[in-house]
Amino acid sequence: MPVIGETAPPISALDQLGKTVNLSDFLGKTVVLYFYPKDDTPGCTKEACGFRDDYASFTNKGVVILGVSPDDTAKHKKFVDKYNLPFSLLADPEKVICQAYGVWKEKSMYGRTSMGVERTTFVISPEGKIDKIFAKVKVEGHISKVLDSV
Repeated sequence: MPVIGETAPPISALDQLGKTVNLSDFLGKTVVLYFYPKDDTPGCTKEACGFRDDYASFTNKGVVILGVSPDDTAKHKKFVDKYNLPFSLLADPEKVICQAYGVWKEKSMYGRTSMGVERTTFVISPEGKIDKIFAKVKVEGHISKVLDSV
């Protein structure tokens, strides 16, 4: 996982519209980059809708929000359309971005272990450096903590 002060690992991925999004496109702006396990599941939906509901507060501060999960562009499109999400969701089916950011981890649930995304949010400075890391995110109250930090 990158550490605070380091340059954020580069990202080039397709969003829900099939458009290539590069992290470098946002130099000069603060970026909230949040990683989540799966589209249209309870915790992930609550998190995405939280960012949606406070979207104007983020954009008023000049902040760009990007979500990343291993889901493909088609699943992202359905999720965005269903919940009216006003920001890009980046597809990472090969887990390249998740691995670069250290969020693809072994998880344990009901005594079984499997690999998955550990819900994590990075705040990236306008200079492209990691400014803040929210690891092992609990969705309740998370959006307001991120908003207060930017």
